[in-house]
Amino acid sequence: MKRSFSYDKFQSEAIASIDEGISVLVAAPTGAGKTAIAEYVIGQALEKNQSIIYTAPVKALSNQKYRDFYARYGDRIGILTGDVTLNPTAPVLIMTTEIYRNSLLEGDRRFAATAWIIFDEVHYLDDPQRGTVWEEAIVLTPLEVKILALSATISNAEQIAEWLTQVHERPIRVIRENHRPVPLQISFQCQNQIFKSLETLKSQGYLGRPLWRSPDRHRRHQSWLENRPNRIDRLIRQLKEQEHLPCIYFAFGRRRVEDLALEFSATQFTAPAESEVLLERFDALCKHFHLTADKTAADLRGMVKNGVAYHHAGILPTLKEVIEQLFTSRLIKVIVTTETFALGINMPARSVVLDTLRKRVAGRFMTIRSREFTQMAGRAGRRGMDEAGFVYLRVNPLEVSHPEVVQAIQGKPEPVSSRLNATYATLLNLYHHHGARWIDIYQKTLHHFQSSKAHRNQALQLMQRKLDLLKSLEYLSDAGLSSKGHFAAGLYGYELMLGEFYAQGVLDKLNPEELAILLCGLVFEPRPSIPPPQHLPKAVSRLTHLCNQIVRSIQKAESRAMLPFTKPPHFQLSPAVEAWMRQATFEKLGPLCGCDDGEIVRAFRMTVQILKQLNHIKGAPAALKGVAHQALDKINRDVVDAEQELRLTLEE
Repeated sequence: MKRSFSYDKFQSEAIASIDEGISVLVAAPTGAGKTAIAEYVIGQALEKNQSIIYTAPVKALSNQKYRDFYARYGDRIGILTGDVTLNPTAPVLIMTTEIYRNSLLEGDRRFAATAWIIFDEVHYLDDPQRGTVWEEAIVLTPLEVKILALSATISNAEQIAEWLTQVHERPIRVIRENHRPVPLQISFQCQNQIFKSLETLKSQGYLGRPLWRSPDRHRRHQSWLENRPNRIDRLIRQLKEQEHLPCIYFAFGRRRVEDLALEFSATQFTAPAESEVLLERFDALCKHFHLTADKTAADLRGMVKNGVAYHHAGILPTLKEVIEQLFTSRLIKVIVTTETFALGINMPARSVVLDTLRKRVAGRFMTIRSREFTQMAGRAGRRGMDEAGFVYLRVNPLEVSHPEVVQAIQGKPEPVSSRLNATYATLLNLYHHHGARWIDIYQKTLHHFQSSKAHRNQALQLMQRKLDLLKSLEYLSDAGLSSKGHFAAGLYGYELMLGEFYAQGVLDKLNPEELAILLCGLVFEPRPSIPPPQHLPKAVSRLTHLCNQIVRSIQKAESRAMLPFTKPPHFQLSPAVEAWMRQATFEKLGPLCGCDDGEIVRAFRMTVQILKQLNHIKGAPAALKGVAHQALDKINRDVVDAEQELRLTLEE
């Protein structure tokens, strides 16, 4: 395969293994060039008329990879993400890992002819919520398919490779790269000063003490614990004077992100000529993506003219696309964002700032993990442009100890551990295709590989209790899946609620609005700060009554089986669903439900995915499919239509 540049040593080693037909696990720092290896595999497969699958952990990354590869290979690239289906018969398919896993669970054998499967960000195996999807996808991947696994640096890459070797009955070679092509220089803002080393941070920021907090949490801090707050303007001066722009500023929390961006925008980061170009480009992009009436876009415009923007899950996906394009074109000098911006999306900068080393996890504050720090800090330093990447950590010695700072930035990356948690739909599909031999599938999992005998038995008992529950609720029997079981097997995450609605003959009696309201209620998880709406649609009262009955019966069975409870629906978005399906403009939805624009779009798109699943379930009543199709037509429009959005990015 011809190339116009030379590969680094680790890239050459990986490519040599690929040429030998050997599966590869590449563990290398963010920005080291792992994507070049994936591009080689794709180019090689296309030259040989082979098919290939590229999986990514999030839809934003899937879309970016599709755009990148489409620009190079055109119609030989397709994408499947649940809410987007473009060119699904293409030889190279970009997929979310969930869609790939679901296809394998359903017995789809079309992927057996695939030459390679690329698992990007494979350390996602360790994600508490979605790691199980990666594990199941790897276990179910056909033995004929070779694997290219790409990961940020992980400490147990060899162990993961050993497991992959056992599962796929073929060797997998580990290629490690610890060297960053662009080295990092880490500084600390503490006591409103900038320290260049951990040593000076300890001696001057912590006054030589490892911990400023009193051992007795009920005692007030001693007088010597006078902490000078870290001022943003001090950090801004540092970034400008040292010419460390553009900068990605990571903060935890949407409101914090917006407040910081507003504070930053008081400083002029751009020359007058640059501001003019920025606004012209911003206005053109907003017009292209139909954002000229969007309030958030109008608010952002005032920041953008000074070279500042923000980016988080609460803003419209199309507006995030506008910000990303401005940043990659090097027009935006400071972007304030949440940590999801660090995940795989190719947005490097000269410097990175971490607002804090503490974040809220499951309702309590914790120090970030070493791998999280590595992921965010890895965005600093643009290969071929910067001699170094610059990382600034804002440290409050009353919140985090010096050893915790050291662990976050110098600690050994956390090992990847199994997060296996088979859903009811997973077990239904396994039982349908393998019967009692589903236990053989468990024996191939990373959980089985990593666990003690006692923990293996616990996992098996948990899955057996889930199967017993499914039998007690008549989803399956010794003879196989019931009609209700086949229906539920095609729904991932909401199978029991919808299975019971189906069995009671309720679903196909709902009108399109009611069906959409129900499905949106199932997928939506409100943040604690979201108040309940004052006026709910009339349909919600009846749906709430039905849902309460079903939830009680399911949870009663789950309690007897000592299983986690099925989540009840939340109908906060129902006024917005009703208005949207009656052709309201998107701008009117937020005040109806008190949610951010991005939250509404995400919930609506998840609703679209379930509607599409209902349309494809074999044996589902024709009346239900008809209602689902009508609901899909009404809800999947304008900013909700992810496929339209992706097409717009290709046209831009």
